[in-house]
Amino acid sequence: MRYPYHQMVTSVQTMAHQPMHPNHWIEIDKEYKWYIDEKARVIGEQGKKVIDSLPENDEACGELLELLADYLPKRYPTLFRRDSPDSITNLVTGERFDAVNAMKGVDALLVISRLVQDDFLMGRERPDGKIYLVGGLIVFPGTYLLSETINKHLEVLHKPVPDFNAKLLMSVERTLKRFRPDQPFERSSWNIMDDRNLFWHNIASGLPDKDLRPEDLWLRIDHQTFRKLPRTNAIIFGVRPIMRRIEDLADSPLVPLLLEKVHTESAEHLLKYKGIHKYGGLLLPYLRTLTQSQIDRGLISSEDDVRSFRELLKEKGMPVPSTQSSMSVPTESEKRKATRGNAET
Repeated sequence: MRYPYHQMVTSVQTMAHQPMHPNHWIEIDKEYKWYIDEKARVIGEQGKKVIDSLPENDEACGELLELLADYLPKRYPTLFRRDSPDSITNLVTGERFDAVNAMKGVDALLVISRLVQDDFLMGRERPDGKIYLVGGLIVFPGTYLLSETINKHLEVLHKPVPDFNAKLLMSVERTLKRFRPDQPFERSSWNIMDDRNLFWHNIASGLPDKDLRPEDLWLRIDHQTFRKLPRTNAIIFGVRPIMRRIEDLADSPLVPLLLEKVHTESAEHLLKYKGIHKYGGLLLPYLRTLTQSQIDRGLISSEDDVRSFRELLKEKGMPVPSTQSSMSVPTESEKRKATRGNAET
């Protein structure tokens, strides 16, 4: 995996980004089919809550589809095929899409939803100098809805985010206005979630289930990409959620300790925004248990400084395990909840 999850959990709040190689724009993993099918299910149930485009954005939707139809068969020739300049075939699902160069608006976004795991938020600078969310395919937001954020500008969209408008808004707007189509970049963000429901995590609006096991919490990492379309000048913000069950961290050297440090040493108002009051009592004791297990097994030592974990891993030649619980399989906590629900009815 190009982005080991421990490289992402380095702070609670940062807008740090790095240049992105074009090959890293769209990444496909072994859960691809599950993500594509789950997207179709959510779109069928939620409609305009997750997929929509304002008229000013319809041309950009078409341009984004054209770009993907050109990119995917070149990047993943065993997964996609282009039989004509105006079509693309998904070899995984067996679907062929024709007349892609003529599609606009939501029609184009629907085809995109059958091609990639990523969501796409689409922005545009208006005459008032502000950048607005003007449409997108936002099927896996986890904690917000496209229908509640479309047609709003960055300052309004990020009002709930601690320190963003006061410290980051101006620089972010400047970057998004100035970067060119040949200057894509990427960053990541993270959250702790309590289920596999990428559309709307339970913890976003409620408390974790009373029988939730700490090992069945999830570390959600959103790989975020930024591109500007050359013809329409639209700002394309891609988001691909990567989910790691907390138990998956057991053999990843220093990662449980790092995640604990982030939660115990960050500013209180930032942790509140992350929702630590909902999951901290479950998560932190379990992380300490995982860290002690790593010490007992000789995987790490009590003297290792977590602040230098990258250097330590390289120095000691520690491999980074790629344990990944399948998103298609319910966790033990989910099974217990379902059994309890059946018994109560």
